[in-house]
Amino acid sequence: MMTITGTQQLADVGFHAGELAVQRKAGVEQDAARLSRMLEPVALTGGISRFLSDRTFLVISGRDAAGQLWTSPLVGQRGFLEVQSDTTVAIHAVIPAGDPLHGLPAGQKVGMTTVEFATRRRVRINGMLILSSGNLFLIEVEQAYGNCPKYIHQRLLATANFNRANRDHIRHGTTLGPEDRELIRGADTFFLGTANPDRGADASHRGGPPGVVRVDEHGLWWPDYPGNNLFNSFGNLALNPEAALLFFDFATGRTLHLSGTTEIEWGEPDRPGDDGHTGRIARFTLQRLVAGHLFPARETAHKPYPSNPALTD
Repeated sequence: MMTITGTQQLADVGFHAGELAVQRKAGVEQDAARLSRMLEPVALTGGISRFLSDRTFLVISGRDAAGQLWTSPLVGQRGFLEVQSDTTVAIHAVIPAGDPLHGLPAGQKVGMTTVEFATRRRVRINGMLILSSGNLFLIEVEQAYGNCPKYIHQRLLATANFNRANRDHIRHGTTLGPEDRELIRGADTFFLGTANPDRGADASHRGGPPGVVRVDEHGLWWPDYPGNNLFNSFGNLALNPEAALLFFDFATGRTLHLSGTTEIEWGEPDRPGDDGHTGRIARFTLQRLVAGHLFPARETAHKPYPSNPALTD
């Protein structure tokens, strides 16, 4: 990172060492290089500004006051994401009590993904959280770029109110319970938070058929599907194994936040469980969990993604 004046710094651009290493190992360096301009600093104008301003759903990855990495959802009415300038986004929302990122500290780099499930569109946003005041978060954006529509299940969501019972029944732990395993095995969507030691946190969407994330005696694992070849998440994991997973039941608002580490396992393509035929499997080791009913929206319609790989084990 290059210092210019005082505490100001240029945004990190281009692929970092972890991303480049994974791209090389996957044999997609040239394909990734053609998309490298996506990672350059962008002005939040035109189509991307309109897209952000019309969203109602966002996930954010960052660290709690103790430095633990988590990924959490934010939901609001259209306009809750407010583009204030070419490089600044305000989020008018509350991370509720009980959520592991409640009281999210400012002064850290965060990663976000906003998704329009109905049309299968998504944008990733990375930047510095410069203000966190309970119901307002201000982010100085360093990167903002679209991701492909692969593996996004079409959904219509309606906002729902929190109630006291939800906040009073938050469970903290270090091991998965039967209800946690049930939620994971039934999930067709989850979010993955990772962190680069120099560039900060990142949040990404993952989807597939129900059962894409397996639970066994060793922990959780899932196959890596073909994507845009940037390997933002896997590139971070190649340098730093910290990871945060977010699962929720769109019908009931039940949530499961997991924080731990993830290892990329490379092997022969098409072995059992390699649904994406890439040879890559991600194995997650749990350190901490927070479970409750903290997702402030409910699904009113659902149409599965039509081209999910089949489960192979």
